[in-house]
Amino acid sequence: MCVDLLRGSLGPSGGQALEVGLAHALLRRVGRGLAAPAVRVYRPTSPVVAFGRRDTLRPGFPAALRAVREAGFTPVVRAPGGHAVAYTANSVIVDHVGRDPGFLSGMDERFRGYAELWAELLRERGVDSRIGAVPGEYCPGEHSVNARQRVKLVGTAQRMIRGAWLFSAVAVVDDAELVRPLLTEVYRCLELPFAPESVGAIREEAPGVSPEELEEAVIAAYSERFGLVAARYGSGLLSEAEQLLGEHLPPPVSGRSEQEPA
Repeated sequence: MCVDLLRGSLGPSGGQALEVGLAHALLRRVGRGLAAPAVRVYRPTSPVVAFGRRDTLRPGFPAALRAVREAGFTPVVRAPGGHAVAYTANSVIVDHVGRDPGFLSGMDERFRGYAELWAELLRERGVDSRIGAVPGEYCPGEHSVNARQRVKLVGTAQRMIRGAWLFSAVAVVDDAELVRPLLTEVYRCLELPFAPESVGAIREEAPGVSPEELEEAVIAAYSERFGLVAARYGSGLLSEAEQLLGEHLPPPVSGRSEQEPA
């Protein structure tokens, strides 16, 4: 079965909350049989900190939110689980949505399989890439992709609903020097374990790799496995993403509404 390829961001006018809402909308539509399985690959148009829903419930969340905004990053709440991740336009985001009639089946297999896909892509580009968490990493997971067992390069997360699953990957290609101090402050505010030295970037390991080249390589790897077919963002998908926008904006804090910056 071929899988749709949805490529590219929605542009600056879409907003980063709508970008993450699009994955949520696609998951729901695939689960209801209204859309085909799809792989979406894009690079953000501005720097982002994507919080997990559990993060928004922690006492230090308002302070973390202020730190994110003061650093010039846009805060959003993402659909998959986990804790806060930070990335810039020099990152590659992949959201893969598939059908799953056996609700909750295949979760471990997806984690292992896609981690190996990413690790192999990076090895081909000269990175000593391994699979597994490194001490003190952000949004820790046993299927993170790291370099030298020292720094995290690619984080993965999943969300399942009845009839469909979403597998998301965030590859930090560059800008670790921007992400590292911000995540340090965010995790301090959230009172979560974190080691700044665990933050890495692919270009620190392989300087010749660019976001553009990695994006093409990821698409080629997914296409070889699934037979991707170029598709467009349909009006139904975009409309549903807009309806879900409120779920991906940070909740109000301190009695006032928090809006995503223009």
